[in-house]
Amino acid sequence: MLPALIIVFVLLVIFVPQFWVKAVLKKYDTPISEMPGTGAELVSHLKNKFNLEKLDVEIAEQNNDHYDPRAKTVRLSESNFNGTSLTAVTIAAHEFGHALQDHTAYKPLQWRTRFAEFSSIAQKLASVILLSLPFSFILVKVPFFNLTLLLSGLSVMFLPVILHLMTLPVEFDASFNRALPILEKGEYLPASALPIARKILTAAALTYVAASLASLLNFYRWLAILRR
Repeated sequence: MLPALIIVFVLLVIFVPQFWVKAVLKKYDTPISEMPGTGAELVSHLKNKFNLEKLDVEIAEQNNDHYDPRAKTVRLSESNFNGTSLTAVTIAAHEFGHALQDHTAYKPLQWRTRFAEFSSIAQKLASVILLSLPFSFILVKVPFFNLTLLLSGLSVMFLPVILHLMTLPVEFDASFNRALPILEKGEYLPASALPIARKILTAAALTYVAASLASLLNFYRWLAILRR
């Protein structure tokens, strides 16, 4: 009984944040005719206002809103790129917040970007190590060596969790120190909509909490495979 309750609790902790984030973004995704422009138009306007001449904005291929610091590009899902909803405009402001971070050489963003590059390479290497372990156990009769390989591979597979946790301060800064003041002072949204914008910005930041928790499942999956 207790193990089942623990499993249910863990699943709730992992999936509830994801459901909440998606529910909030979907709830406020209804087009508003009075909105002064689309998400993409807001980014273009802010680009000129803050003199970010190299910044581009384009539709994200996989509907994944993000800022690419290498390409100096804000990428928005098609609905946020062309949309005039509270979600579209607020998410566009959030992603522009990341562009501002990059423009001002915000250290946590720089650290996060470097760690993401390292993590990507390390995870590929870890996958090779973990997949080769069964053969290593057969060919190399040195327990310490095999144990070292196992621990190294599993440790590296934990990197996505660390990466997402490192991203949290960056996301909250983009939401509440960059995007929210822009929306408030620029009067891009009516005052009555600002509490909703706060909720959407919170959801945008917590996207990485949900991703961090979900990445634990991948870590557990590798453990389950290796136990067989």
